[in-house]
Amino acid sequence: MTRSIFAAAVVAALMSSAPAMAFQKLPDGTTVQERADTAKLNAEQLAKADAETARYQQSVSQYEQQKAAIAEQTAAAQAKYADETAAYEAEKARVAAMAAEERQKWEADVAACKAGDTSRCAKPQPKE
Repeated sequence: MTRSIFAAAVVAALMSSAPAMAFQKLPDGTTVQERADTAKLNAEQLAKADAETARYQQSVSQYEQQKAAIAEQTAAAQAKYADETAAYEAEKARVAAMAAEERQKWEADVAACKAGDTSRCAKPQPKE
């Protein structure tokens, strides 16, 4: 019985000293309450930092997606331009070759006409 009375007394002493311990200085000079407040503030700051990091990562992700979309659009535009330029150059070469062929034929007709081959001379144009 003495033992249980002693145990009860120790428990009562510890319970009554808990509020007092909250204001007693720890070896580093802070109280338990100060440490609890510091831990709470640290947790709040960590939550804010985590939220800011998440927002930043989201904005970086959006930026990278926009950058990729722009690069894709640019590549498509450059490919289209290259295709259109190649088609234009091919048509220009075709027309130039056709014009050169027609000019050679015309020059040959003129030379033949001057040489006396009247079948290759141009028909006289009607006078108006």
